[in-house]
Amino acid sequence: MSQLFSPYPIGSLQLKNRIVIAPMCQYSAENGEANDWHLIHIGQLMLSGAGLLVIEATAVEAEGRITPGDLGLWSDATEFALKKVLSAVRKHSTMPIAIQLAHAGRKGSSHAPWDGGQLIPQQAGGWHPFAPSAIPHAADETPPLALDPSGLQRVLRAFVSAAQRAHRLGIDAIEVHAAHGYLLHEFLSPLSNARTDEYGGTLENRMRFPLAVFEAVRAVVPVQVPVGVRISGTDWVDGGWDIEQSVAFGLALRQRGCSFIHVSSGGVSPLQKIPVGPGYQVSLAERVRRETGLPTIAVGLITEPDQAEAIIAEGKADMVALARGILFDPRWPWHAAAKLGAQVEAPRQYWRSQPQGLNKLFGDVRIGQR
Repeated sequence: MSQLFSPYPIGSLQLKNRIVIAPMCQYSAENGEANDWHLIHIGQLMLSGAGLLVIEATAVEAEGRITPGDLGLWSDATEFALKKVLSAVRKHSTMPIAIQLAHAGRKGSSHAPWDGGQLIPQQAGGWHPFAPSAIPHAADETPPLALDPSGLQRVLRAFVSAAQRAHRLGIDAIEVHAAHGYLLHEFLSPLSNARTDEYGGTLENRMRFPLAVFEAVRAVVPVQVPVGVRISGTDWVDGGWDIEQSVAFGLALRQRGCSFIHVSSGGVSPLQKIPVGPGYQVSLAERVRRETGLPTIAVGLITEPDQAEAIIAEGKADMVALARGILFDPRWPWHAAAKLGAQVEAPRQYWRSQPQGLNKLFGDVRIGQR
């Protein structure tokens, strides 16, 4: 029996298989509001047969967007727009839906990647980003504004409000974004955090604000709603955040009721040297899983069914996440199930698509013909 296609519980949330669709920014919202693009994008992925879909990084305040096109969940208007999309896709799929709540920090006010990705100056319609310290992401950028105590409380309240909105929308799980060089990761990494107060310096201090955000989000949604965290296992820069600190952070999260941890890497510094290759982050996930005991998601150039199967079967992670690979092949779980001799959930409108010779890919379905 395929381990990749075995069920897996995240708390009280039961996944039908171990395939997770990772959050992938689309940079296509309007004033933070989801639109027809999100209906098409999320809708097709909801028919993929994966076990869980995580909605892209969703800004908890307008200044927390990476780009002006980022999805948001900070107002009634953004909540209503996402509700329309979710109501439509849920009519045709039972796949659980999670959401990644995020704040871009000093990487905010940027152009979309296809427009260059550089910082948008205020005079050109951008905004002044916030960060733990007035240290720019790139040396030639304007330094961000260091968050003062009132700013910290504003951001924390924004995460809480977004979590409450997500719960009202019936979101099945929440992922707090503390990776890829965005605000919470900026607090964790000594490369971006030079504070001298209780939020900087020692590892305990650098973890303090991200842990406070997690605790606040965990406290305002029912215990039945899993709340997890996305981390960068390492900055890939000497003197930066590393796997040992990631393990310590994971242990602190577990003590606070964290339901899962999603292990990525990098993003906080343009000086990073990432050894990109198939499954290049899996060893990070494996170590975090082994030393924290948290349900763990591995991600990063996991592209082949046998590769994903081995990660689960060998105990390197509890789930595998696909991002660009499932954009390229939105039926990846179907094809993986066919190769591994498993079954996958598919809409009945597509049942007749099963090629001859495959053994009940969509289960014990019977198709009549006129």
